Amino acid sequence: MVYNGTMKLTKYMHACIVLEEQGQRLVIDPGEWAADVNSLSNVAAIVITHNHFDHFNLKNVRAILQANPTAHIFTTAETANELGGQATNITPVTEGSTAQAGLFSLQFFGQMHALVTQDKPVTQNVGILVNGNLYYPGDSFTLPNKAVKTLALPVSGPWLKTSESLDFMVAVKPQLAFPTHDALLSEAGISVYEGLYKMLAQANNITFEQLRPGQSIEI
Repeated sequence: MVYNGTMKLTKYMHACIVLEEQGQRLVIDPGEWAADVNSLSNVAAIVITHNHFDHFNLKNVRAILQANPTAHIFTTAETANELGGQATNITPVTEGSTAQAGLFSLQFFGQMHALVTQDKPVTQNVGILVNGNLYYPGDSFTLPNKAVKTLALPVSGPWLKTSESLDFMVAVKPQLAFPTHDALLSEAGISVYEGLYKMLAQANNITFEQLRPGQSIEI
């Protein structure tokens, strides 16, 4: 299904998303399982929501920067510290930060990762709204507190319950939602949650579309 819009959205494995606007690209969360992003060109910026391996992989970031030396990085202060001297164009961001990267207007929401266990330190995390269209919360259920067209919806992980993810989708109430953070699901698991999400989405006038790695849509 094609959605009328100006941005091309491509889902990569697990938590990585690439947006394209008039030839420029924005890479979100090039984690360890998203090696396919290494060869991308015309990357205006990289957004890293937090420093966990499935969202932030230094080897992938280095490869993107090597191919796109002017690309700017927006991330949390913790992740910026881990990048150290790997890049010069780094801007730490948090709740309320805004930025412009080429054709991409960026707004940031939230401050912390969702709780995993009581004894595990909570890392910094930011959600990102791109061009007032796509909202991606990272590993959190931080609400954007404004209408969004497209929601990248976390559906699996040690920090969430399916009921929380479903409630988050309804609370945001986008026009379109698609699953992210889903590499831990089996094929059987995907078919189960897809039915749940589609049923609730339909009841709330939301389109839920299953995207597999490598698939693209226009938003």
